[in-house]
Amino acid sequence: MVALSGASGYELGLKTFRLLPQSIEKYLIVSENARIVAEKEHAIFSDDEIWAPPASGSFQIDAMIVVPCSMNTLAKIATGIADNLTTRAAAVMIKERKTLLLAPRELPLSPIALEHMYKLSMLGVIIAPPVMAYYSDHDSLEAMERFVVGKWFDLLGIEHDLYKRWQ
Repeated sequence: MVALSGASGYELGLKTFRLLPQSIEKYLIVSENARIVAEKEHAIFSDDEIWAPPASGSFQIDAMIVVPCSMNTLAKIATGIADNLTTRAAAVMIKERKTLLLAPRELPLSPIALEHMYKLSMLGVIIAPPVMAYYSDHDSLEAMERFVVGKWFDLLGIEHDLYKRWQ
C-alpha cells in the first residue's frame, strides 16, 4: 500500500506506486488535493475514507509506504493520532507489527521531526527519505528517481531492476 500525503514530492510517490510489480496487490491512499490528479484504474482511497479496508488490521496488508511523508503526517503517526486513512492505516501497520516505511521529504530536519523519526524507528518503522547516491551513475532525474524507488523496494523485499547495483 502506498499513501501520498501533502508534502512536496507527489510525483515520486505516484512513480513508486506505478513501479510496483504487477504481481503485488496495490492500494493507494491519496490526500484530497492529490486525489484530483490520481489515476482512476487503481484501488484509490481518499484520506477521509476512514472506513476503507486498510483501516482494519484484519485486511492483512503486508507493507505500507508513505511517500512523500509530510512532517504533519509523520508527527501524527509518531503520536498515535489516526484522524485520516493514512494515519489510521499506519497505526494499524504498527500495531500489527507489519512493515511501515516513511519517506519524509523536508530539509533541514527540525529537532522535533528527528525526535519523531527516532521514536518511530525504535518501534520498527523504516525511515527512508529520498536520498540519492552518487555511485549509481545517474544521468537524469528519472534515473535518480528509479534509484530511490529501488532502494525503497529493497527495504520492502520487492524484487526489481530499477538501478545498477554496486559492483
